[in-house]
Amino acid sequence: MSQLTKKEIVESVPQKGFFGHPKGLFTLFFTEFWERFSYYGMRAILVFYMYYEVTKGGLGFSETTALSIMSIYGSLVYMSGIIGGWLADRIFGTSKAVFYGGILIMLGHIVLALPGGATALFISMGLIVLGTGLLKPNVSSMVGDIYSRDDIRRDSGFSIFYMGINMGGFLAPLTVGTIGTEYNFHLGFGLAAVGMFFGLVLFVLTKKKNLGLAGTQIPNPLTRDERKRFILITLVVIAVLGALVFISIPQGWLTFDSFIGLIGILGFLIPISYFVGMYRSKKTTPDEKSRILAYIPLFLASVMFWAIAEQGSTILALYADKRTNLDAFGFHISPAWFQSLNPLFIITLAPVFAWLWIKLGKRQPSIPQKFSFGILFAGISFIVILLPGYFGGTDALVNPLWLVLSIFIAVLGELFLSPVGLSATTKLAPAAFSAQMMSLWFLSNAAAQALNAQLVKFYSVENEMMYFGIIGGVAIVLSLILFAFSPFISRFMKGVH
Repeated sequence: MSQLTKKEIVESVPQKGFFGHPKGLFTLFFTEFWERFSYYGMRAILVFYMYYEVTKGGLGFSETTALSIMSIYGSLVYMSGIIGGWLADRIFGTSKAVFYGGILIMLGHIVLALPGGATALFISMGLIVLGTGLLKPNVSSMVGDIYSRDDIRRDSGFSIFYMGINMGGFLAPLTVGTIGTEYNFHLGFGLAAVGMFFGLVLFVLTKKKNLGLAGTQIPNPLTRDERKRFILITLVVIAVLGALVFISIPQGWLTFDSFIGLIGILGFLIPISYFVGMYRSKKTTPDEKSRILAYIPLFLASVMFWAIAEQGSTILALYADKRTNLDAFGFHISPAWFQSLNPLFIITLAPVFAWLWIKLGKRQPSIPQKFSFGILFAGISFIVILLPGYFGGTDALVNPLWLVLSIFIAVLGELFLSPVGLSATTKLAPAAFSAQMMSLWFLSNAAAQALNAQLVKFYSVENEMMYFGIIGGVAIVLSLILFAFSPFISRFMKGVH
């Protein structure tokens, strides 16, 4: 079967029908809405579920252990995107990857909804890690498929798509979070499973009419010999890993701390191998190689940004629970509700940013400049959250408005970096590695959270000002360096703006 051209795929998609964008954006918007509802709903209560006492319905883990597990879980969720991207590129295409991933995610939430203790927790994590790896990078890659490369609606479309992600993220802590923290954790996880079910149904019912040929093509299919070799290698890897785990746990070699360290190393080694593999591939043209080099500083900037932003579900969640006055305005605030602020601000501001990029047209900041603003605001958000401790000490409970302000500033950075990064990834990707390049983008989040699994160990109420100050200061310095080198990076993008 001959390969479809980009033009043929775009022409198969109805180009009007969703706020002036291709009709397929509707399907992808709401599929991701429900997937993010399920994920962020689970995430809003998971760290509390782990460290709350058994008498309160939790598992009774220590706070440090819960924070580290949360970070490693987040890292593995995004790291698994390399598997999902590879399977989509080589075996069954992005559309099937999204469907299979949604099924695994739903099953993972169902397992977590059962009162199975720590065993159910880790089984659920495994299913959700694999499912998100299949769904998350590939649904974003499909958004790129429905636009031509020079379509000026592209960045705006990704901003709208990003707003859908955050609509799900906004509703989840208010619903799943309230049910989980105020009534029963397992009921909350069950509601997350229902959300993913709705997403699957919508995707199946609308994809043929709205998405056309998008996601149906396998960009770089395995040959018959490669397929046999893949099956053999997969079986060998599973057997070897199983044997290593079977031997190392009784011997005490594989401990929780050593596992965290291993994931931390993989969080950076895997992206490096991806960059090298794509750059050296014979299928990568000279211009594409130049774009890969331009992508490296953007990747590192993304790692810095997410190292701060992803602490919203770990350090800032703990800060909301332990350091914040939750009865400040005459009623009790659930600590899970603060995790709705990030998506709420994005829902409010994403249309503004989408309009701004179209309004500015060719006068808008370059991609590297947008990234530099992103990590600048992330750094400032951490400087802001250390101020309550500086002015009032670390013994008194903090006015919740400080946390609101910190989250708001971080969101400004996110809107400069995250939707732009999704769009830039689809534009800078080599043709033979489109889905895998999207997986690489999500690996920046995996690397950040692998790093966080080590960083969270250093947080305590006593040293919170130093913790926030050092991390925030490093981000600000890196933003200035990236801005200074932006023109040089842009030249390596070879016509991509």
